[in-house]
Amino acid sequence: MNNQEMMRRSLAHVWHPCTQMKDHEWLPLVPIKRAEGAWLEDFEGKRYLDAVSSWWTNIFGHRHPVIVEQLKQQLDTLDHIMLGGFTHEPVVELSERLVRLAPPGLTRCFYGDNGSSAIEIALKMSFHYWQNAGKPQKRRFIALTGGYHGETLGALAVGGPSMYRDTYAPLLLQPIHVRSPDCYERGAGASWEDHTRQMFRHMELALEQHAHETCAVIVEPLVQCAGGMRMYHPLYLTMLREACDRHGVHLIADEIAVGFGRTGRLFASDWAPPPRRDPDAQPGITPDFMCLSKGLTGGTLPLAVTLTRESIYEAFYDEYQSGRAFLHSHSFTGNPLGCRAALATLDLIEETRVLATNQLLSQYMWAQTAEIRGHRHVAEVRQQGMILAIELARGGRKETPFPAGERRGLRVYQHGLEKGVLLRPLGNVIYFMPPYVIEPKEIELMCKTALAGIDQATRG
Repeated sequence: MNNQEMMRRSLAHVWHPCTQMKDHEWLPLVPIKRAEGAWLEDFEGKRYLDAVSSWWTNIFGHRHPVIVEQLKQQLDTLDHIMLGGFTHEPVVELSERLVRLAPPGLTRCFYGDNGSSAIEIALKMSFHYWQNAGKPQKRRFIALTGGYHGETLGALAVGGPSMYRDTYAPLLLQPIHVRSPDCYERGAGASWEDHTRQMFRHMELALEQHAHETCAVIVEPLVQCAGGMRMYHPLYLTMLREACDRHGVHLIADEIAVGFGRTGRLFASDWAPPPRRDPDAQPGITPDFMCLSKGLTGGTLPLAVTLTRESIYEAFYDEYQSGRAFLHSHSFTGNPLGCRAALATLDLIEETRVLATNQLLSQYMWAQTAEIRGHRHVAEVRQQGMILAIELARGGRKETPFPAGERRGLRVYQHGLEKGVLLRPLGNVIYFMPPYVIEPKEIELMCKTALAGIDQATRG
């Protein structure tokens, strides 16, 4: 089998995600035969550095031996069993460990298959909670512009980017969208913290006007990933937690892309500073729902979990005749293989001191982008832990972005593939979200390739 044959067979029957398939008349697919660590390899032996962790999932690289070995052992014991009326050791152990690691107060784990399903669970559970609590008027959600939470209808509805949702608008819930605290939009001379305080007024106003009809506010803590890796100050999370408490509204933290060390702490919610009234308190907030997926299994198998509070669980706990049960399920809910992969991933997080290692890697990544930061067509380079984003704009001016139709980011992607680096862009944003096993020399290759690709893509 060679690359051309695999591409031909794929294009004959596979409808690829997030893709205008006609592009593949001129943009070749990349067939991958095997992978290991931070590297992918095609059918003819060419290797590609996976600078985006295969859509942000393979946090410990591909085929990590610890995860592989635990999966092999699990296959010898139990592959799958429905979680309705049954249970098994991997799901019990995983739930116990997640509760210990999660922000305090999150005590219940409800499993799904992927990130979108975790969001659907949180939305439905919040809505249903208020019905059970005798407040049926609370049926709307507040979301941030620029946010992204998945492609199923509920998750899509609370997303912001129009390119994903506008076509399906007649099918969707109508959330209340509040301006994002995105610090790329801050004015000249404004600090990230000042901008955050100013932008929070929009959220406060929305809650004052709509709390009576609102189930929950949903946010991606710190980084709006699919919306262009736009970032904001963690103070926003502290202020939002306090405001949701004041107004009697749930808070949903979508940690699907930013959880498990990606931002520099185990969860992005852990970055929230203590409130002013209690400066000696521990940092971090506890959302009412926390959604996890992607890195949960180290990218090896699909699995998602929505964690919530005991008080929310208790609102559904009643005699069968009450009709208060949460009747939501997926065929592969709590799949033993997925849970075992997640347990192996947690082992690696706890045993390899990954947060400390990532701090050094993220510092090195920043240092290696010095020349990119000075590029005349780069408006901003921003970073949160192991996420680094490069915003392209004509002349480096925020007010003169390259037209989307010019697809400048795609040109960088094409250059990266030629040089053996996977740099899948988000429009005109080039970003690095590499696996935690990346080495300094690989970071150097990643940054040099991105710089050369930006040079080439911004000519003319």
